Amino acid sequence: MSESVRTQHRVRASELVGRGWLNTGGKNLDLEALRGKIVLLDFWTFCCINCLHVLDELRPLEEKYSDVLVTVGVHSPKFEHEADPVALAAAVERYEIHHPVLDDPELATWKAYTARAWPTLVVVDPEGYIVAHLSGEGHSGGLAVLLEELVTEHEAKGTLHRGDGPYVAPVPTSGTLRFPGKATALENGNYLVVDSGHHRLVELRPDLETVERVIGSGTKGYLDGQAELAQFNEPQGVAVLPSELAWKLGYDAVVADTVNHRLRGVTLSSGYVQTVAGNGIQRLLDAGPARVSATGAAEWASPAHHEGPADFAGDAVDVGVLGLGTGVSLSSPWDVVWSDKLQRVVVAMAGTHQIFAFEPVSGEVSILAGSGLEGLLDGPAEEAWFAQPSGLSIDSAGDIWVADSETSALRRLVLGESGGVTVESAIGKGLFDFGFRDGEAGEARLQHPLGVTVLPDGSVAIADTYNGAVRRYDPAAKTVSTLARGLAEPSDVVVVHPDGGEPLLVVVESNKHQLVLVPIPKEAQQVDEGASQTQRPKSPVAPGNLELTVRFTAPTGQKLDDRWGDPTQLKISSTPPELLVSGGGTSVGLLRTLELSSEVAEGVLHITARAAACDGPETEDGEIPDHAACHLYQQDWGIPVVLQADGDTDLVLDLRGMD
Repeated sequence: MSESVRTQHRVRASELVGRGWLNTGGKNLDLEALRGKIVLLDFWTFCCINCLHVLDELRPLEEKYSDVLVTVGVHSPKFEHEADPVALAAAVERYEIHHPVLDDPELATWKAYTARAWPTLVVVDPEGYIVAHLSGEGHSGGLAVLLEELVTEHEAKGTLHRGDGPYVAPVPTSGTLRFPGKATALENGNYLVVDSGHHRLVELRPDLETVERVIGSGTKGYLDGQAELAQFNEPQGVAVLPSELAWKLGYDAVVADTVNHRLRGVTLSSGYVQTVAGNGIQRLLDAGPARVSATGAAEWASPAHHEGPADFAGDAVDVGVLGLGTGVSLSSPWDVVWSDKLQRVVVAMAGTHQIFAFEPVSGEVSILAGSGLEGLLDGPAEEAWFAQPSGLSIDSAGDIWVADSETSALRRLVLGESGGVTVESAIGKGLFDFGFRDGEAGEARLQHPLGVTVLPDGSVAIADTYNGAVRRYDPAAKTVSTLARGLAEPSDVVVVHPDGGEPLLVVVESNKHQLVLVPIPKEAQQVDEGASQTQRPKSPVAPGNLELTVRFTAPTGQKLDDRWGDPTQLKISSTPPELLVSGGGTSVGLLRTLELSSEVAEGVLHITARAAACDGPETEDGEIPDHAACHLYQQDWGIPVVLQADGDTDLVLDLRGMD
């Protein structure tokens, strides 16, 4: 059996310091007030799809252990907009967070707990000592084991206090719509709106206020069926199919049912909802020998079998078919659009940082572009990197524009006549560069855009969400301008021609729970407020050798799968590439000596760690039994560093398996 995931040393937890608290009825909390409870600190930021996954993973634990467990969300912002207390309060309401949240805009508590990635989880026992420190998602099973251990231990010691926690529900702010996601125009002149916060679809009349009808019960969940019974879970995107195809399929629209990890088909005439793709099990990654069976169980395909999408040591995912319909796992599909050129529904698969395609007649699901690694890298489809793609639109050439939110970028998939796909970036520099700047595209900046549409002249309108603006990119001049400002987290833009007049933009103003009209002017405004970078602190490191260690302990009941050699792997690169003199690339093992250049002042280290472990119990000879369920654990880090002579010469990261 494997070792416990609990830390080996008793370390006193640091105090919780920040600007203020949410979900506490106005009260400030500290560790002394939480003494006697098991405290789970969830370091998150509301832009991060992995953080949103963890929120859902923790809900069953919070319910089961409600009298002994207090989850505290420590909001540690990446983007400037996320440091706005009003925006944070809206996000806490939007994602139905039912635990106290510490607003930590200066990252004081983040630094005190040495967090290095979103999300990070820290468990503090009833006596105020840290007992676990975890990165990434997928830890709910291991946390349940740890919670049982702590309850038994501290009840016996008399240090566990049962009873209600400090959560106080906020006052709701929404009306007819609640944090709407995407919208699309219908042939009858109405608008089909994805009412994400109410877990339903709403058809609005042209006045953008009057409700024609509702599809979905409004109850969070998963259920196919008639309009008044069907259930969604935070759906985001919707696409209407061509009428001739809809007639053949029996449904007219495809909905990205984000938290259910499914695509749903909707018959507009009746409102009937059916599942057309996705088995409801979150797809964790698309590289390496891990795969998901037709039954949805996690399985392991050894390199000898070559059953995975790519070899374990490969740098890119094979772009191709994954499976059919409801036999395939998806991960937080955020937007969908119909491509005439591909004759497929294109899917922004935010959870795996990829672009998928769905052929509705056969049910075939495939990867169209993206290696699954998070970042900004152009090139052939199978090598490109995305970071939480969240908006899609098709231009007159059939190419696909992508709002790539976490890199604050506008990307384009160029579909070659021979079938090849190439990824290009029009705006954006990387994971940690954003701002509000118009002008030349190479210097322009966005901030976490979620929506995109192509305007009649071929230029591109962007829902620049965290800047509260609608921006315009001119591909011919390669310039960026501003069409509108002062919006509350616009999440989508749609071109319409009301009554045959001048074209307008319908903007989904998510944080005001409404749709608004914005004119498309002949001359766009010119705005330049400069560029900025995330306030995430840079780690000081010394030029020369940097010893990297990634710690991994297999969860209780699992064993490292060493049947085909070392089951661990590191992949390392840097921005700029010149930062890393040696030690880059992909190889087995979780220890690596990196050599950092003395000629580069600062940059970002991109580190991906993987480890494979299989379920027990072990056989008498200590070997993993045949047909054991196996798991692949992965965490990506983008670590900003600054080079200085007295900087660190070692870097220790934690990849703790607890599933």
